[in-house]
Order: sequence, then structure tokens, then C-alpha cells
Amino acid sequence: YEDDLQESEHNTESEKSADESQPNFPIQNEAEMPYIDDLAIPPAHAHDQDDGSYLAEFLLAKGYEVHGIIRRASTFNTVRIQHLYADPKSHRQGRMKLHYGDMTDSSCLVKIISTVKPSEIYNLAAQSHVKVSFDLSEYTAEVDAVGTLRLLDAIRTSGLDKQVKFYQASTSELYGKVQEVPQKETTPFYPRSPYACAKLYGYWIVVNYREAYNMFACNGILFNHESPRRGESFVTRKITRSVSKIALGQLECLELGNLDSKRDWGHAKDYVEAMWLMLQQSEPEDFVIATGETHSVREFVEAAFRHIGKEIVWEGAGESEVGKEKGTGVVRIKINPKYFRPTEVDLLLGDPSKAKEKFGWTPKVTFKELVKDMMDSDLELMKKNPAA
Repeated sequence: YEDDLQESEHNTESEKSADESQPNFPIQNEAEMPYIDDLAIPPAHAHDQDDGSYLAEFLLAKGYEVHGIIRRASTFNTVRIQHLYADPKSHRQGRMKLHYGDMTDSSCLVKIISTVKPSEIYNLAAQSHVKVSFDLSEYTAEVDAVGTLRLLDAIRTSGLDKQVKFYQASTSELYGKVQEVPQKETTPFYPRSPYACAKLYGYWIVVNYREAYNMFACNGILFNHESPRRGESFVTRKITRSVSKIALGQLECLELGNLDSKRDWGHAKDYVEAMWLMLQQSEPEDFVIATGETHSVREFVEAAFRHIGKEIVWEGAGESEVGKEKGTGVVRIKINPKYFRPTEVDLLLGDPSKAKEKFGWTPKVTFKELVKDMMDSDLELMKKNPAA
């Protein structure tokens, strides 16, 4: 559930570099990377921010040389991958190397892939915020849909279509107005947002290139996966950040949209392992990756408050509903219609049976453990920096 956009602005202190021609740092969102491994490339817009950093960590631990693509910008944001530098203080690169590029620029993709000659490419690049995709529909299509095509064509243009294994980050949002519960690989798609429609093109162009050119190309249909590194504008992270601020007396109330949307939430750390496992198979296939259980936004809110020893009592209905702190009566949750999607996705629940059967993948982190991990991290963050 990627519906709520944080309204606060975050100012990042800029640093100066004597030579900005070499990207010795991720300069925009370090999650914006396709990864070329072993070279593994996660590209330039690495999906959802946390995936790119966890995947880079995972691949480096396995001995890969990891190449990431980042977009040029004037501000720094290295928080999610800074620890992966050979020298984090100076941003000196070791086995993780970064290249300037963009999913809207075919020439740079061809140049990077033909130079690096990767054995695996993980396309995590996307404008991945569902609500924002209604406002940036054309850009979302350029990056998420046509960007995938550009990357596949860059592999072929570089003459590596028989050497490279390609992973495409698909999404449970493809199911949208769900046609069956739970959703599996054979469930019909019914996308309900510009983001999901763009990802639908990405899904089918991967299938087409696999069949037309015999490329090793897979779609990972990943259901929602969160972590302490999740972007601040996504609803789960918005909840854990705000509840942490409430616990520390820094905030009184938070505003949300549809409390009853249900999602299959897992931990990003588990899901990047599944990405890698897909590319280690003898034949390319598409897989649903999910926990097999669903929880509402309301349940996530309640679990976050329980972590700080508070219970929420709900009163009212619809846009007038509020969540009050039991014992004090203080209103902690309000509904703001601006966070509603024009077309809602009410329920997502995945069936990961195929992944378990084919390569033994099962999620390790439970819903309760996920909320605890995110809350512990944000409580520590807000203690150190209340303005975060």
C-alpha cells in the first residue's frame, strides 16, 4: 500500500566535491539503481529505495562486484548505501561501483552495459509511488514501462542477450481489482493506477523478449515489502516515523487515507534473496513472492502503537473516523481524503507456493517482527534527530 505522501519537506545538507565528474556517491535516491552484478546492475531508479541497498548488501556478501546506476542531482543522499563503500567517510568505492545514467536515456544504458559486461542485471528502477503516479503519469510510463524496454534493448545492442540474466521488478499492484484470492502467477491482471499500468507493460515486454530472443529474463511479482530503509513517503514508514515521534512527544497526531486497504506485507531483506534465487535457476520463469497473509493499514497502525505501549480505540466512520489513545482520549489518527487514490486497490494477498516448490524460498520475518524492526529503527532515529 503506497498511498500516503508525506507532506513535510526534508532538507539535506549539501557537501562539495572537488571533482563531480565521477559518481563517488549516490546523488539522488540511492534506491534508484538497476543492479548489474558480477557484475550485477541494479539500474538508475532502484525500486522503493530499500530494495537496492539490501540487494547490493546481499550480492557483495556473495562476492559479487556490484555496479549501480544513479541519476545526477545536486544534493546527496547516501544514507542507505553509505556503509557499503570501501571507505564510507570519503565515499571511496570498492566492489560497489556507481555510474551516472537514467532510464530515459538509451545511450547511457548501452554505454554502461557494454563497458561493464554484467552477468546479471536487476531492474529495480521505477517511479514506484502509486499515488504520485496519478500526478506524474507520463513520467511513470517513461521510466517504469519504456525504461524496461530500453534496458532490454541495451542488453541486445551490447551483444549480451545470451550471457546476461535479467530480473524485472514487477509488482502485486498488477492485480489491482483482484480477480481471485489469493493471487498467483496465473491470476489475471487488472491494474488500477498509472504505476500499475506502466508495470504491466514492463511485465509483458520481459515475457516477449524472453520468448522472441530466448533471453534469460524473469519477472518477480513481489508483494509489498517494507523495512527500516523504506522511503519516508510510503504509508508503513509514515506510520512508524509518526508513531515514534508521538512516543517521544514530538508529534500529537498523524493523518492517513484508507485504513481498510489490506496488503501482504513482508520484509525487503527476505525478498531480495528471492530475486537472486530466480536468476540461479536453469530456466527463466516468473514468480510471485509474498508472505501468504494479509493485514490492513489499520492493523499496522495498531501494531505500531502497541510497540510503544499504547492502544488505539476507533470512533466514528468514513472520513470522520478517528483513532484515540485509550486512557487519555487524545486523538492520534485522523482521516484526510487527499490521501485516497482515485481508484483503490482493496485487497492484495499472494500465494508464493511456486517459489517455495521451485527454489525453496519462504519468508523469515513475520508481520509482528517487521513492525518491531521498523519501530525500533525510527525510535532511535527520532531520538537522535527529531527533525528527521
